[in-house]
Amino acid sequence: MPNSTTMSGFLLGGFSDVWELRVLQVLSFSLMYWITLVGNLLIVAVTTIDQSLHTPMYFFLQTLSILDACYISVTIPNSCISFLLNNSSISKTGCTAQVSLVVFFICMELLFLTAMAHDRYVAICRPLVYPVIMSSQICLHMTLASLISGLMYAGVHTGHTFRLPFGPSRDIHQFFCDIPSLLKLSCSDTSSNEVIIVVSGLGIGGGCFIFIIRSYVHIFSTVFKFPRGTDRKKAFSMCVPHILVVSVFLGLGFYMYLWLSAASAATQDLVFSVFYSMVPPLFNPIIYSLRNEQIKRVITKITKRMFYSGNL
Repeated sequence: MPNSTTMSGFLLGGFSDVWELRVLQVLSFSLMYWITLVGNLLIVAVTTIDQSLHTPMYFFLQTLSILDACYISVTIPNSCISFLLNNSSISKTGCTAQVSLVVFFICMELLFLTAMAHDRYVAICRPLVYPVIMSSQICLHMTLASLISGLMYAGVHTGHTFRLPFGPSRDIHQFFCDIPSLLKLSCSDTSSNEVIIVVSGLGIGGGCFIFIIRSYVHIFSTVFKFPRGTDRKKAFSMCVPHILVVSVFLGLGFYMYLWLSAASAATQDLVFSVFYSMVPPLFNPIIYSLRNEQIKRVITKITKRMFYSGNL
């Protein structure tokens, strides 16, 4: 095309060009990043150390925490370095890698949230056959299926995005590379890309959402048959954190990847990208830690053991 240029890279967006505000932004992002990283790695450590948590439910929670830690590590450290050095450029290879990893981890997390809903359904509605249905072999197969699906999904969308010709504008109105922002930079018709994103998003995201809703319909119909007391409270404590996490993740994800209007403001895109890239990984360990009595009990036990060992 006559007005296209040979792309050697892209320019990432920022909130301000003022040095003091960039430093404040880096400090804020770094604080949120380390809180997220420590929170998720704490859940991984707790579920690994304590033998009583070696169950399918906590295996999925452990894997979800690993995914959250990896997901936020793809975007935040690079953006902090860029803001601090006032160097917003990113190579095309780096942008490609960032897009593929972000899409991969998003897809993997969605599939694992669906698997966690199935685990809760089996645990509450079919407890007698739970060890058979949710055996370690089945959990491994579900993990491998999610891994392969995530790789294929990321490969298709990344390849379909970067085969487009890009115009002279290299400014991405985000602090990391993502597909909706890149489509706005293309100098060709992107309607086929948008259709593929919407169809695949509704297919996989909508399918997972329907499966999760269906699981919780069965779960709550079973739970409300329980007599009021410990069993009902325990069932709700298992389900409420997962429902909160799913609501935040799917709500933000559907908005960003299915709301592809070119009329949206650049500042609005930038602000909202902070929410969907940082809020779910940050809140997931907080939600699970506050709502899960077993995890709180194990964390308290480990903390007391470390405190007594330090005093000795």
